[in-house]
Amino acid sequence: MKWEDGRRSENVQDRRGQTARRGGMALGGGAIVMLLVGVLMGKSPGELMQMLVQQQQSGGGGQVTESHQPRSPEEDRLADFVSVVLADTEDTWNAIFRQKFGRDYEEPDLVLFTGAVESACGFTSAAVGPFYCPGDRQVYIDLAFFGELDRRFGAPGDFAQAYVVAHEVGHHLQTLLGISQQVHQQRRRVSEVEGNALSVRQELQADCFAGVWAHHADRTRHILEAGDVEEGMRAATAIGDDTIQRRSRGRVSPESWTHGSSEQRVRWFRTGLETGDMDRCNTFEAARL
Repeated sequence: MKWEDGRRSENVQDRRGQTARRGGMALGGGAIVMLLVGVLMGKSPGELMQMLVQQQQSGGGGQVTESHQPRSPEEDRLADFVSVVLADTEDTWNAIFRQKFGRDYEEPDLVLFTGAVESACGFTSAAVGPFYCPGDRQVYIDLAFFGELDRRFGAPGDFAQAYVVAHEVGHHLQTLLGISQQVHQQRRRVSEVEGNALSVRQELQADCFAGVWAHHADRTRHILEAGDVEEGMRAATAIGDDTIQRRSRGRVSPESWTHGSSEQRVRWFRTGLETGDMDRCNTFEAARL
């Protein structure tokens, strides 16, 4: 992916070097793995943190302390990279919002953190992966996740990482357009299984929005290189609910899906990538996901 010459976003908050603790205990490696699998299986950050507290047999609130560990050049390069990707999403969605809606795009902040973070959505472990908080309209990323994406999920590459950022920005679009609020209201009125189905449609739309960004970014700024699309598809495949369940449980339970199958995630990302049309991302009215 061609990114080094790209514009850097001014909407990045760098909170790296802060170590969040709950009940006086740092988030350990085993807990991180447990929570990472849990969130990809559809559990909420609150449920996952409760699991962690029970595992550690420790109560109390979250504490944030400063860490003086030096940052590696590789980590700083990743921070630079996500700043460029965020800036590119800003350029893309600003242009689309002005043309399609006749209004400005409200740019989200991206918060870089280490281990755990306090947001408007609560105290959240990095183990939940990158996430978007509608309460403060910010995207949160622990850069260590990209190593997990490579080593544990077999999805290396800079465009795979860019897809993750663009997917979370897709959730910001859903907030701006009132989609997230509608989904939240509907989920309160239906069963858990029906709520999961709504969540799947919401996540697949964010995948499609990520594809729309890539389409326009490549058309106007020529960011894609050979193999980049395949990297994005591998990432979408690796974090599909069926793939995660098969790896962690040995069986697949579609009624518990909250993000969609690997095939669905790839298809909707490809839909956005090939068409560049937000209107083609209406997963909520699609007869086939």
